[in-house]
Amino acid sequence: MTRSWWGWGTVEEAVTGAELEALLGRVRMLAPGDLTGHEPPDVSALGLPAPRVSAPTALADLCSADPADRAGHAHGKAFRDVVRNLHGELRHVPDLVARPRRERDLVDLLDWCARDGIAAIPYGGGSSVVGGIEPRFEDDRAAVTIDLGRLDRVLEIDPVSRAARIQAGVFGPRLEDQLRPSGLTLRHFPQSFEFSTLGGWLATRAGGHYATLRTHIDDLVESMRVVTPSGINESRRLPGSGAGPSPDRLFLGSEGALGVITEAWMRLQERPRWRATAAVHFADHAAAVAATRAVAQSGLHPANCRLLDSAEALVNAGVVVGGGVLILGFESADHPVGTSLDRAEELCRDHGGEIRAGTAREGTSDTWRSSFLRMPYQRDALARHSVIAETFETACTWDRYEDLHHAVTQAARDAVRKATGQDGVVTCRFTHVYPDGPAPYFGVYAPGRWGSTVAQWDEIKAAVSGAITDNGGTITHHHAVGRDHRPWYDIQRPDPFAAALTAAKAALDPTGILNPGVLVPAP
Repeated sequence: MTRSWWGWGTVEEAVTGAELEALLGRVRMLAPGDLTGHEPPDVSALGLPAPRVSAPTALADLCSADPADRAGHAHGKAFRDVVRNLHGELRHVPDLVARPRRERDLVDLLDWCARDGIAAIPYGGGSSVVGGIEPRFEDDRAAVTIDLGRLDRVLEIDPVSRAARIQAGVFGPRLEDQLRPSGLTLRHFPQSFEFSTLGGWLATRAGGHYATLRTHIDDLVESMRVVTPSGINESRRLPGSGAGPSPDRLFLGSEGALGVITEAWMRLQERPRWRATAAVHFADHAAAVAATRAVAQSGLHPANCRLLDSAEALVNAGVVVGGGVLILGFESADHPVGTSLDRAEELCRDHGGEIRAGTAREGTSDTWRSSFLRMPYQRDALARHSVIAETFETACTWDRYEDLHHAVTQAARDAVRKATGQDGVVTCRFTHVYPDGPAPYFGVYAPGRWGSTVAQWDEIKAAVSGAITDNGGTITHHHAVGRDHRPWYDIQRPDPFAAALTAAKAALDPTGILNPGVLVPAP
């Protein structure tokens, strides 16, 4: 399989043929516009500038100046990244791509970058959707992207404690393949699972498979090892500790700005044997939200508890429903879970939910799961046809949800109309739920103008981000901050913490080479 340099996933899995025609057919009904297709440019036609630095002789065999390498590491996988790639607009590309084979190589690379004032950008799978890996700086310094893909092994498994020591560069599927013979699993499945790495999940505090309880990678970390320009930070393996602020918490979510995560001990579990699922239809959205809150606060802890509003259910599950569909799923390696599902269904009936029986029970869930995995590929196909198709996510407390949902939806619709002159479609689903609030995930579909869709999306994104911040939501629940969310993260972040984070950056990275401009201003 061939990785796409300009878009999501592999070239072979791109949306074509009947799938493309069906997708464009749905778009014509929802957001009609000019759907002329456009082909991505060949890397050889990009005219990338020559590298401004050369690796020292001792590191030369680790570094690549190949145009395809540099182009493929220039952007993440957000809508604006894909569109800029389609237009051949790569204004900021790494001068070199380095691939350390062992931790010592990484130390040497950071020493070189610190000595010569070169920006060093840690890189996992490149699936960032917030500008987190783009060498876009206020100053025009040279940059080396450090791709950890060679550090991809499970080094040690402790079956007694159910944990494993894992290198940070391992991609999701290879990680699970190495754990499978032990009968254990990390069971962390973000949408980007196939094309993202353990280190990337840790550095961005990624959200995963579980809709309740262990929602973020944070909950699965036992200890971490991080290489910084000031030394190596390795925490002790412990199930829990009250010994001061957690050292791991400093680096979880640090987005490569404080250090490079090289390995971690991760908590594992046995693979589930029992599963039960249901799809619950609601005629009223407020009732669907109330039912979801009841399940979230019940202590049942479903693995899946995703509420799709009527627009999301129609666009991505093919279901026509008035108020929404709640997809429930329970799983266990220890015991049957049918009684837990029965109780969750009872709570949903109390709020007017209609349980789909027989094959319909699994049908909606299966359709949604298949669509969920194809969404990034379909987004790329729509981008090639001038359709604005992108998402934004947040989290809020239950008492704020109604106002936030209204404000964000209205801001998105108004911004779409202003940017495109037409009405678009705004969808919403809950990706995760907590006893005290949901994590709403919004989708926007609108007709764009070829050559202007990045500017149009930026206008929409700014309006929505302002509405989220103004109405008590977080600028990101699991997509991270990067460069694209920085303006709103700066508003959300308390000033004393900003000062402490800046001081930590100065202590760990004195020359300011690590991913400059992410989380805190570049020195």
